[in-house]
Amino acid sequence: MSFIAVLLVGIAAGFINVMAGGGSLITLPMLIFFGLPSAVANGTNRIALMAQNVVAVTSYKKAGYFEWKFSLLLAIPALIGSIAGAQIAVSMSDEVFNRVLSIVMIIVLILIVSKPHKKLSPAQSDSRLKRIGLIVVFFFVGVYGGFIQAGVGFVIIAALTLMTNFSLVKINSAKVFIVAVYTVSSLAVFIINDQIHWGYGLTLAAGTSLGAVLGSKFAVKHGDKWVRRILIVAVIAMAVKLFVT
Repeated sequence: MSFIAVLLVGIAAGFINVMAGGGSLITLPMLIFFGLPSAVANGTNRIALMAQNVVAVTSYKKAGYFEWKFSLLLAIPALIGSIAGAQIAVSMSDEVFNRVLSIVMIIVLILIVSKPHKKLSPAQSDSRLKRIGLIVVFFFVGVYGGFIQAGVGFVIIAALTLMTNFSLVKINSAKVFIVAVYTVSSLAVFIINDQIHWGYGLTLAAGTSLGAVLGSKFAVKHGDKWVRRILIVAVIAMAVKLFVT
């Protein structure tokens, strides 16, 4: 029954990721509620993230939207940062991690509702100074992604909107590539430290992949307003539960 529940949660998370974003805000705390230690839940969630982003990278590649050199330039510092972030995650106690996660969930929820990245004006130039700034920013993006991951997409979109002239399609193509690359290193840290539940991880990956397909079809017909409302209620409830546990 627990595997069925993980599959269903994965489907819901994949659906929400396409419709509104923030699927890890549901999968990560739910894995904890299913009895996994926080570090194991965090590592297990990376398998689903890897599956999702590999599929997305393949899709963008076929569509011809990739800026390979630029994406790789930012993926390398993010990869280095993710190793540090994952090491912090595996060494942190469950109690502290759960409270940090609950606070992060509320912050990311505010970002989901307010959508500040959509109010940003694109940069007018792409200078060497901005590239250096992006390298520094994406090192810390990697640290955060290696540590928790939830909501990192909003940070990436905001950074690239401010500091590049790319369209949103190209920004998203860079985002999924960068996340896919640094997830490899952070996942490796969790594997080395034996912080993976492979059964749940593979089941979750199957669920998120299916949910993404269903969500993309639903989004075309109905939009995402009601999904955002469900996400708001679910995240608030789980954040409170994590903080007081």
